[in-house]
Amino acid sequence: MIFKPLWVINFPLVEKIEETGHWHAMHHPFTSPNPEDEPLMETDPGAIRANAYDLVINGVEVGGGSIRIHDKSLQQKMFDLLGFTPEEANDQFGFLMNAFEYGAPPHGGVAFGFDRLCALMGGTDSIRDYIAFPKNNSGRDVMIDAPSLLAAEQLDELKISTLKG
Repeated sequence: MIFKPLWVINFPLVEKIEETGHWHAMHHPFTSPNPEDEPLMETDPGAIRANAYDLVINGVEVGGGSIRIHDKSLQQKMFDLLGFTPEEANDQFGFLMNAFEYGAPPHGGVAFGFDRLCALMGGTDSIRDYIAFPKNNSGRDVMIDAPSLLAAEQLDELKISTLKG
């Protein structure tokens, strides 16, 4: 079999939600823009390309990731673009913004769909034979009977209540 890999880049960073007029992060709100597109954050957000990537082999996505924002002022601009108030940004991500005070190196990663990669290399169309702990079409793992009911003590400890019919 011949394998044809491809790195896919230049995804849009954000998209506009027509119903609300707000911008939405295409990957996540911590994905950095391509550095040369940063000035567009205030003038043309829809033209910003994400510093993100996917790995495709023979038309099958087998991995993807991004370079994260590592600068406090750029992260604040991203939160502003996405419509977070300063209070909302602080409530949800204050820990991150505070961590930037101590410096954060450029960082990112890639996550592989190892089951997809194995199926592709194995010459099959289905990943079922390559999943370590397969589930059926209902999302149940019949080998360990999961999901299953929790004991009342576990629910109490976690402060979770269930609806009883």
